[in-house]
Amino acid sequence: MIGFLIAILSGACMAVQGVFNTQVTKTTGMWVSNGWVQLTAFVVCVAAWLITGRDSVATIGKVEPKYVLLGGAIGACITWTVIKSIEKLGPAKATLFIITAQIAVSYLIELFGLFGVEKQPFEWKKVIGLAATLIGIVIFQWEG
Repeated sequence: MIGFLIAILSGACMAVQGVFNTQVTKTTGMWVSNGWVQLTAFVVCVAAWLITGRDSVATIGKVEPKYVLLGGAIGACITWTVIKSIEKLGPAKATLFIITAQIAVSYLIELFGLFGVEKQPFEWKKVIGLAATLIGIVIFQWEG
């Protein structure tokens, strides 16, 4: 149950963050806004590290495979794409497309066992669930 509640909180935070970042970008520009997002995230992480424990920073060099260390760079890409999509589509429509893409790509990662994730068998019910999401997009955009 706690996992579901955390996931709901995550989604809510992402929606609010996307709107906040888009508003900041209107005044500062894309890369100042994106840099601010990453810098403040770093400050929060350092504060949390100081408060909750002191795992060795040096262990980051032991992470394998090395490409998984690109999460922060991907985070900058995510911030940029969320800001641009909210700017062009609005918060609700942008989030709908973002989450649908996230579900589809996540399923493919599981299906093919990419990036060290345990490979999962193909399941029609997951494909049907994704199709239902796509139908939801059509309904959400329906002007009739």
